[in-house]
Amino acid sequence: MTAAALGPRPWMGPRERAADTGLWCFMGVAGTLFSLFLVADVMRLASPDATAIGLPRQLWLSTAWLLCGSVLMGLAAGAARAGQGARSLRLMWASGATTLAFLATQGWAWQQLIEARVVLAGNPAASFFYVLTALHGLHVAGGLLAWAVALRALGRAVDHPRPTAWRLALCARYWHFLFVVWAALLASMTWLTPDIARAICGQR
Repeated sequence: MTAAALGPRPWMGPRERAADTGLWCFMGVAGTLFSLFLVADVMRLASPDATAIGLPRQLWLSTAWLLCGSVLMGLAAGAARAGQGARSLRLMWASGATTLAFLATQGWAWQQLIEARVVLAGNPAASFFYVLTALHGLHVAGGLLAWAVALRALGRAVDHPRPTAWRLALCARYWHFLFVVWAALLASMTWLTPDIARAICGQR
């Protein structure tokens, strides 16, 4: 994570600081939402009708894509802060491309499960897989809207990118958040089996 993505800077004005605070609040709400879904997942997996599902290997590829997007976004923010507009623009495009690849690979993973007859209403493990990945995907898609706004601003000021660096810094922070959330979701879907859920809930 680059220094530009960590938080407000002295060069930020009132508008930038308001956006910075707003993003922290949004991530707090989104993090709470995902936490509640994970708690519900544990409780539902403890039910007698829950069975484990095999996760498609595409999820590991999608994880790599999102990690690359997060790293590239952080580098883009740092390049803009250093006045390297052209480099920052290239890194921003690369970050957007890897993020789109993440979404495409997630869709590929869904296709593999559907072909294996693992459907939404099949069992609680399958239901929560689709719900959690869809919810995360919506947050990623929303982030791409902010990425497009930041990219446009950077493109207009590529020769003097420092005034737009705050936009990229906020995008970088959000991308880091998206990756951390996804890593937590993937860990829960990989290691949280119905037997473990029943043990957590005190069931035999």
